[in-house]
Amino acid sequence: MEWMNRQGIPYLTDAPMRDYTTFRAGGPADLLISPKSAEQIRAVLQMCRQLEVPVTLLGNGSNVLVRDGGIRGAALRLGSEFSQIQIEGSMVIAQAGAKLAAVVSAALNAGLVGMEFAGGIPGSVGGGIYMNAGAYGGELSQVLHSALVLTADLEIVQMPSEALSLSYRHSALMENGALVLEGRFCLEPGDTAAAREYLRELAARRREKQPLDLPSAGSTFKRPAGHYAGALIESAGLKGFSIGGAQVSEKHAGFVVNRGGSAADILALIRHVQECVSAQSGIWLEPEVLILGED
Repeated sequence: MEWMNRQGIPYLTDAPMRDYTTFRAGGPADLLISPKSAEQIRAVLQMCRQLEVPVTLLGNGSNVLVRDGGIRGAALRLGSEFSQIQIEGSMVIAQAGAKLAAVVSAALNAGLVGMEFAGGIPGSVGGGIYMNAGAYGGELSQVLHSALVLTADLEIVQMPSEALSLSYRHSALMENGALVLEGRFCLEPGDTAAAREYLRELAARRREKQPLDLPSAGSTFKRPAGHYAGALIESAGLKGFSIGGAQVSEKHAGFVVNRGGSAADILALIRHVQECVSAQSGIWLEPEVLILGED
């Protein structure tokens, strides 16, 4: 702790994960660290290795569920302290903690278009690249030029998008242990008025079809090939079904929402949905949400 105080690295002890995740559930992290620079991130990881403290990458908390036992060791959160955005010609350079919506807004303010599909994704640049986030027919792989990453060997390397093996909700980062520090997005000058109108249309569609008024982690399940998770769940008669305070959204069956329940409620509901859909259709739904921590 004294070491982080001397380095000026923000941290909290016994940080309740319900306050740092959009599901608004989960037990405490022993230590929640929010570095402000790439150098601080590397220093934290080096120190944790020396002290044999386990590290969990939390990101911005928008696509994760932390179990009720919380997170042992350190949780690394890249949020507002690490969220600078720069424009260089047609390139938008954003630190990992920048929200995707803020990147889209900065691009439009600079006269650049092509990333509007990401304007309503509630995640950050780091998490978005990690899982190749997408919406409304677009994915980050379509606009990502390269990513600055901290490798498992704690080296800072610029990786072209082709080296990241980006596919549907997947990247090589899931296997190689690298951490995204920054994303570079190659866009193009265009009709920003039309792009803003398209953003308004997408926002209206989300308000109409998605349960934005309740805590969730967005779409709960990955889209199975040739199907839609929400349609399969609704066909299984589960729309509105609840376990404890967790509920399959009455508005969109592809969303599990939290009406005051625990992480255990949410996990039990996810499992129930998987089993029911599998029994009816033979399709096993894979969670899109990352599940972290201890029971």
